[in-house]
Amino acid sequence: MKNVGVVGGGLMGSGIAEVSARAGQDVVVVESGDEAAKAALGRLERSLQRAETKGKIESATAVLDRIRVVTDLDAMADREVVVEAIVEDEAAKVALFRSLDAIVEAPDAILASNTSSIPIMKLGVVTSRPTQVIGVHFFNPVPVLQLVELVPSLLTSAETTERSRAWVEGSLGKKAIDCQDRAGFVVNALLIPFILSAIRMYESGFASAEDIDRGLVLGAAHPQGPLALADLIGLDTTKAVAESLYEEFKEPLYAAPPLLQRMVDAGLLGRKTGRGFYTYG
Repeated sequence: MKNVGVVGGGLMGSGIAEVSARAGQDVVVVESGDEAAKAALGRLERSLQRAETKGKIESATAVLDRIRVVTDLDAMADREVVVEAIVEDEAAKVALFRSLDAIVEAPDAILASNTSSIPIMKLGVVTSRPTQVIGVHFFNPVPVLQLVELVPSLLTSAETTERSRAWVEGSLGKKAIDCQDRAGFVVNALLIPFILSAIRMYESGFASAEDIDRGLVLGAAHPQGPLALADLIGLDTTKAVAESLYEEFKEPLYAAPPLLQRMVDAGLLGRKTGRGFYTYG
């Protein structure tokens, strides 16, 4: 699979586009409008320039030449694999997969979702090819982190899973793990309750954000603390994953704390807005 489509040019979508183009693949990114497309292209340019400066790629320009950022979803028609990387909203993703099913022409094309929590079955059944719908969940920042979760639904064919594995590992050089189609998959089913516990600890006044994070970094050898990690993930995404987990399992540990809900309502989403549990320049 050499022709890759990515729908959504945010942090995750641009990262997926970057690693695909760095692997020599032809990439088309679809964004919702001209301003969003401009922002996505700028995000890609800055990331590739950093990679060139660090000696990770020979030429940022050469990689960018393999990426097109457009605003028309019909540009996905000739793609062999399309990765959805839009907002973590079930209704929006379902509508997109219904549209992609009508647009993507290759009969064996893979329709993949980068969702971190929404069951893949709900996306597959709205298409005429549920055997070719699969979760391919990358981790942020995509150019740095090696893990990808492969999430077939009950209807996904073994061939689709293995072709996805070959693309992720053989073409992109990532490492894949297999997950059942359950909300949160493997990593978020473990990680989100941990982050929510840290938020509750901070909310209760038990310890400062700095001390909670410092405790996990220095006492448990974590590369960063849970509150700083929540800021990196995005508090809106953290809340959305928590809600998806709670809806499926009804476990109290998955319920989003009131503080998290209020911060999202206030637009304090972490690094991407400049303020979350910490303030960023």
